[in-house]
Amino acid sequence: MRKRESADSCTTILVGKNASYDGSTIVARTEDSQNGVFTPKKLIVVKPEDQPRHYKSVLSTFEIDLPDNPVRYTAVPDAIPKDGIWGEAGINVYNVAMSETETITTNSRVLGADPLVESGIGEEDMLTLVLPYVKTAREGVLRLGKILEEYGTYESNGIAISDVNEIWWLETIGGHHWMARRVPDDAYVTNPNQLGSDYFEFGNPDEFLCDPDLERFVTEHHLILDQEGKGFNPRYAFGSQKDKDRHYNTPRAWAIQRFLNPEIEQDPRSFEIPWCQKPYRKVTIEDVKYVLSNHYQDTIYDPYGPEGDHVSQRTFRTIGINRTSQTAILQLRPNKPQETTGIQWISYGSMPYNTAVPFFTQVDTTPDYFANTTAKVTTDSFYWANRIIAGLADSHYAHHVGDLDDYQETTMSWGHARINKVDRALAAGETVDFEAENQAMSDQIQEATDQLLDKILLDASNLMTNHFSLSD
Repeated sequence: MRKRESADSCTTILVGKNASYDGSTIVARTEDSQNGVFTPKKLIVVKPEDQPRHYKSVLSTFEIDLPDNPVRYTAVPDAIPKDGIWGEAGINVYNVAMSETETITTNSRVLGADPLVESGIGEEDMLTLVLPYVKTAREGVLRLGKILEEYGTYESNGIAISDVNEIWWLETIGGHHWMARRVPDDAYVTNPNQLGSDYFEFGNPDEFLCDPDLERFVTEHHLILDQEGKGFNPRYAFGSQKDKDRHYNTPRAWAIQRFLNPEIEQDPRSFEIPWCQKPYRKVTIEDVKYVLSNHYQDTIYDPYGPEGDHVSQRTFRTIGINRTSQTAILQLRPNKPQETTGIQWISYGSMPYNTAVPFFTQVDTTPDYFANTTAKVTTDSFYWANRIIAGLADSHYAHHVGDLDDYQETTMSWGHARINKVDRALAAGETVDFEAENQAMSDQIQEATDQLLDKILLDASNLMTNHFSLSD
């Protein structure tokens, strides 16, 4: 098996329909590469005729014949497909959404009982194998589970699959086992790069699903570490409690919950931060964008902040990190026509420096500015424009942050305005060209991004180290 150089290390937030501002289910995740690696991405639509009927992995020897009835779906694959597809996030014709994957941790007891499978599936494959073939989130969980049971996986991952009614979170356990939990409707979930689920019930398929062998597996291999009467905590059984987790993982869950539940005191190094919480108020798209851009603002851990010192500011791994490839916020809205139920908000590059742009997903094409990313660095690409802005602005963040905030608020307001416009038109019985609306959104964003880049470049040039206040 050839290992991908840019294996993902991401952050996930899931918002149940009764916890969101408009009754939507919301699934969101940053796709982050390994240190020193950056992966260009593109937003595309995969039509049935473009879906493979025989699928073969690039990073492993896995291959499979796929059903002959795929449906159209959106995806955010690698722009340079040397490691395979890596579809990552999308919404299909049935308004089922999928986000894959959150690389998670495990332990040697699990791997000794059910080793990883070199010829199995991984993040490269999962969206392509599942999303075109399912009509509900639950169907998606069961389809992926069956593939895991039969073929195995070579890595530990968490996967979110949602529809307008519910969100499921599936975590792989060793090579062939898996479990999934339904996100409570009135709660949100935070999941950095560690096995997150902290409660599970066998025999309750309305809320919990797993492979048919899992209960025997945990008993036979003495994986249950809970004290008697405390229930079953999968985090103890299948996850990790390493020193690295205290600096790389748990602080990210702490930061998100600190924003959405400021009334709750928690330790950023704690292994007991809950998997899900009820927020103190309804959660918005802007909240999701903000927490996935978080760099520990107003704490001693903020690498851009005035508090703390060079040690504390590098203690924890930020959520809004430099090497984010793309971030998808998958919003499934209740009581809307099929054409406008699913909205895919897309961001490219480092989250503190970009915006989130909404697109209608029941279309055949996506705008070139978002779809035609190549290896060439060019401002004609939203991906590369965002990378350039972040690279220029980082060294003088405090100087540029006002412009960045204005850009984000203005562009996201345009996104909401366009969605509202289309909703009104459909309610009035008018015909809407959704691809034209997406293109108009893209054109607005491109103009605003060009203007921001011009301003950032001017200011960064004036702030160069070799500047001098006098001139002839």
